[in-house]
Order: sequence, then C-alpha cells, then structure tokens
Amino acid sequence: MGCADVVAVQYPGRQDRRGERALTSVAGLVGGVREALRGWDDLPLVLFGHSMGAVVAFELARVLRGEGAQPLGLIVSGRRSAAVCGDGRVHVLGDDALVEEVRVLSGTDPGLLGDREVLSMVLPALRADFEAVETYRYVPDAAGGVPLSCPLTVFTGSADPRVGVQEAMAWRELTEGVFSLRVFPGGHFYLGGQVAEVCEAVAENIRVFTGTRVQASAGG
Repeated sequence: MGCADVVAVQYPGRQDRRGERALTSVAGLVGGVREALRGWDDLPLVLFGHSMGAVVAFELARVLRGEGAQPLGLIVSGRRSAAVCGDGRVHVLGDDALVEEVRVLSGTDPGLLGDREVLSMVLPALRADFEAVETYRYVPDAAGGVPLSCPLTVFTGSADPRVGVQEAMAWRELTEGVFSLRVFPGGHFYLGGQVAEVCEAVAENIRVFTGTRVQASAGG
C-alpha cells in the first residue's frame, strides 16, 4: 500500500501568518508557493486547489512545466476554467457587500459573519483573495499551444452558485492529458459535508496519476 505526504499551503495574512500582508495577485501567490516547494523538487507531485486555489494550482503547474518538472496530475475544485474570465468587483465594494458574497457561498459560520471583531481580522485577507481572483486573467502560451499535458481532474458542487457544470467542463481545453469531471452534491464548499468521500476521490486520482495504490485518510 502506497502513501502520499500532504503539504498544505498557508497564504500570508491569515492564521499563523496573520502578521504578514495578504497578497493580492495570483502571480504573487504562485511565486510564494513555488519557493516553498523547492525542498520537494526531487519528489513526484500532484497539485490540488479549491476555489482561488484552483487557479493558483493551475498556474503553478504551468510554471513547473516550464521548468521541466510538470506535476504528475492536477486536481482543481470549485472554480470555473481559468480561461473563463469573470468581471467580479467584490474586492472594491464595501465591507457589507463583501460579507454578503461570502454568505452566498455558504462557507462561513453565519454567526461569525455578524461578529464585527472577527470580521475586522478576516476581511483584509478575504478582500485580498477576491482581488487576486477577480483581477486574474489567463494568458495563453506564447507559442499558442495547450498549457499543460498532465492529467487534469475537476471537482465541483452540483449547486455551486458561482460555477456551472459547463464552466467546470471548460478546464478540459487547458490540458492535452486525460480529463475527468466529478460532480459532488452540495454548493461551493461541498467538501465540508463529505470529507471522507472527497479524500477518497483525491486518493483515487493519485492512484491513476501514479499507477500506485494510495490509502485515503480524512484525518488531520
């Protein structure tokens, strides 16, 4: 039975990095993650990203491919294709409008959204996230080719208010590798209600990407 080490990304501006300034561009986030991963350059890598993290993972995969170290596979979740641009302006709106958008996505305890002290701590990072994803624009490769050749899997929630199934399917245009889509019941943060199922789906994809058996675990 094989195993995989999970390396979680912690962006600046939150939790144990709350004293650092939050980044407001996908390029900046990608650069930080790339530097953090240099200690694992000699190991096979599978990338997973949810929501904004899906775009970060995709652009990181492009950087790695350019360095001759493309990941074994990419799993993106809760995000329409990077090539589908939006016109969101939540990041320039007032705090109440930003909180309402977070409420629509249903990823935060409603009680916390009404706590002004808590909001004062988390809103700067949330606003930075919205700015990063809303100002992101996919730039095709200069040579005009497909940006990736690794397998690409998309997870999405059946009732995600911001990602339609066709928008999720559009990721298939961004790789020459095997493409697959899995729709889970739930909204944008479908993961929280079915952690074991999502972990097993990730493990199954790693098994396919690597040709080895990987044990899924929903533990911390």
